Amino acid sequence: MSRRDKMISRIKELMYEPEFIRNIGIVAHIDHGKTTLSDNLLAGAGMLSEDLAGDARSLDFDEQEAARGITIDAASVSMVHKFSGDDYLINLIDTPGHVDFGGDVTRAMRAVDGAVVVVCAVEGIMPQTETVFRQALKENVRPVLFINKVDRLINELKLKPEELQNRFLKIIAESNKLIKNMAPKDKRDQWKVDVTDGSVAFGSAYHNWAINIPIMQKSGINFKDIIDFCNEERQKELAQKVPITDVLLGMVVEHLPSPLESQAYRVPTIWDGDIESEEGQVMIKTESDGPLAVMVTNVSVDKHAGEIATGRVYGGTIEKGSEVFLVGSHAKARTQQVGVFFGAERVNTDKVPAGNIVAITGARGAVAGETICDVDRKIKEFEGIEHISEPVVTVAVEAKSTKDLPKLIEVLRQVAKEDPTIRIEINEETGEHLVSGMGELHLEIITYRIKDKGVDITTSEPIVVYRETVSGTAGPVEGKSPNKHNRFYIEVEPVEPSIYDAIIEGTIKEGRVKGKESANTFIEHGLEKEQARKVWDVYGRSLFINATRGIQYLDEVRELLLEGFESALDSGPIANEKVLGLKFKLVDAKLHEDAVHRGPAQVLPSIRKAIFGAIMLAQPTLLEPIQKVFINTPQDYMGNATREVQNRRGQIVNMDQENDMSTIESKVPVAEMFGFAGDIRSATEGRCLWSTENAGFEKLPQELQKQIIREIRQRKGLNPEPFSADYYLG
Repeated sequence: MSRRDKMISRIKELMYEPEFIRNIGIVAHIDHGKTTLSDNLLAGAGMLSEDLAGDARSLDFDEQEAARGITIDAASVSMVHKFSGDDYLINLIDTPGHVDFGGDVTRAMRAVDGAVVVVCAVEGIMPQTETVFRQALKENVRPVLFINKVDRLINELKLKPEELQNRFLKIIAESNKLIKNMAPKDKRDQWKVDVTDGSVAFGSAYHNWAINIPIMQKSGINFKDIIDFCNEERQKELAQKVPITDVLLGMVVEHLPSPLESQAYRVPTIWDGDIESEEGQVMIKTESDGPLAVMVTNVSVDKHAGEIATGRVYGGTIEKGSEVFLVGSHAKARTQQVGVFFGAERVNTDKVPAGNIVAITGARGAVAGETICDVDRKIKEFEGIEHISEPVVTVAVEAKSTKDLPKLIEVLRQVAKEDPTIRIEINEETGEHLVSGMGELHLEIITYRIKDKGVDITTSEPIVVYRETVSGTAGPVEGKSPNKHNRFYIEVEPVEPSIYDAIIEGTIKEGRVKGKESANTFIEHGLEKEQARKVWDVYGRSLFINATRGIQYLDEVRELLLEGFESALDSGPIANEKVLGLKFKLVDAKLHEDAVHRGPAQVLPSIRKAIFGAIMLAQPTLLEPIQKVFINTPQDYMGNATREVQNRRGQIVNMDQENDMSTIESKVPVAEMFGFAGDIRSATEGRCLWSTENAGFEKLPQELQKQIIREIRQRKGLNPEPFSADYYLG
C-alpha cells in the first residue's frame, strides 16, 4: 500500500474520532506566505514532493491563481499528523489574503475551529491581518500565531538578536491587543498568544523551518543558532532539525480545539434553535448518531462532477445516496457522493460524521450559508454568514452573440452561487447584466470565469456603486393610495450612529423584528425606550418604527407596509441606488374599513410615495464608497506617494517612519482608485508595497453631488434630474 493510500485509509478511520480532529484555517495579509506554508505542511505530510514545496502552490488550483501568484479561492485539504504518539486528522483550509476575496475567509471561518494567523516578520501586522483576525474571532475561531520570513530579518535587514526580539514582541503585543478587543469576553485571556506556552512560532515557510519555545527546549537550538544557520546559508540543515510541519502542526494539535471542545461554545452563537432539543445536544456534543446538521460554507463547480458543496457537519452523519432537505431553499436533494478533500482531488467515502469538513456532490441548489438536514427531521437554519465588506464596483456584462444570452444568464447564476460576495442583476429584456464586486481585481477574475465557462462577453468600464441617505429631517409627510382611501404619515431622520455601527457589527440583526426581546438591544445602543419597543423592521441599516397608537386594521397591512418600505430602500429616489442609514417613523395612518380597498395595489404605492417624498424633503444626499489605502515606501518616495493619494481626493490619516521606510495610511474614494496600481508603481519606481481595506460609505462632497447624480441617472436611462417631493406627495 502506497503512503498516499495509507493516509487515505487512516483519514477514513480518524473521521470518527472527533477528539483527534483539528479543523483549521490559514489566514494572513496578502503575500505573507500562507500558500507557501500550506505547501510545506502538505510536503511534511507526504502529499507533495519536498523539492516542489513553496513553489508548487498546490492549493492554488485555479489557473488564474497560478498566473497571478495569489490565492483567490479558499482551498481545503485533509491530512494525518502524528503528535506525542497519536495520529490526528488535520482538515486545513488555505484562504485568500487579498481584500477583494475576503468573503472566502469569512465563509471558511464558519467551517473551522482554529486559525493559524501568519504574519510577515518584515512587514508586521498589516490591515488585512487585522481584518482576518476580526473575521476569525467574530466566528469564535481560536487563533495561534506564526511569524514568517524570519530569515529575511537576519539576511536582508541584518537585525541583531535584541532587535529581532523587539520586532517579535511588537507583533505579539499587537496580536494580543486585537484578541483582547475582538474575542468573546470569556475567552480573551485563554486565547491570548504566548511565546512561553508555544502558541507563537517563528520561522521561514519558504525554507521549511520553524521554532517555538517548547521545541527550543527539546532540540537545544536557540535564536543565536538560528542566526548562524541563516548567515551561513545552512537553512536546509536547519529544516532537517526543526521541520516546519512538526512545529506548526504540533502547535495546532496542542493549542487549537477539537470539534468536541469547540462545538460546545460555537453552536450556541451560530445556531439559535433550542440547545436543549435533541438536535441542539447532538451538535453541542459532536455526536454522529442523531439528527443531521450541515452548514454549507462554499459551492464550487467541478467540470466532471458538477456542483460541489463544501460544508461543516455539526451533527449526525451525512451519507452517500441519502435524501436530504435544504432548509433555506425548502427543497429536497439526493447526495450522489460525499467525501473529504485531499488537495486538488476529493476522496469519496460512504459517510462523513459530525466534526468534519465534507464535500457533497448532488446537493443542487445549495448556496453558501445553506443548512442541510434530514428530510424527516427539519431543523432551524444556522445564522447567516455575514460578510464584512460589500460590493462597491460594478461592470455591465453583455453576450457578444445574442444566441449566447440564455447561456450567459445560466453562467451568471452559477458564478453568483460560487461567490456569494458578488451581486448580479439580470435584465432579460435588455440583455445587459450588472455584476458588482469588491474591487477591480475581483471583477477581472469574475469576468475571466464567465469567459472560461464558454460565453464570449464584453464588459463596460467599471462603475462605482453609490448609496442614498439624508442630511436633515422631514415629516410628517402624507402618502396617498391610488384610490385615495388609505393614507400613511411618515417622518424621516438619519439613524443614530451607534445603531448604525451595531447593525454593521451584527449585534443588531437585519430583518423583521419579532417579539419584544430585541427592544433591550436597541436601548443598549442608544435608541429611545419608546421607539425601541416599536421597531418593526431593520433593513439596509435603516429602521422602520411604528409610532402610531390604536390604528384600526394596521396589523393587517403590516407585511405590505414592510414590503413597500424594503422595496423603496432597494432603489431610492435620488438615483435609483440603495438607501442607507435612515430612521422612518410611521406616525399616523388612515385605512379603508373594507379589506378589498387596502390590498397590495393600494398600500405598496402609498408607503413608497411617503418614503420617497420624505427623503426628497430631508436634504437628500449621495454617499460614496471609501477605501483605506496603506502604502509602505522608502522615505525618498514618500512625497510622490502622498501626492498620488491627494490627487485622488484622498486624505492622509496617519504617517509613520521606521528606519528608512515610511508607512502612509490614507482614505481614498473608490471612484478615484481605478488605475492606482500602475500609477503608484510609477510614482515609487516599483519600490512600494500597498494594500487596501474597505472603509464603508461617506458623504460625496457637495460640489460633486449634482454632477454625479446626473451621470448615474443618465446611465440608467432616467430623467437627468430627480423628481421633487411634490411628485410623490401630490
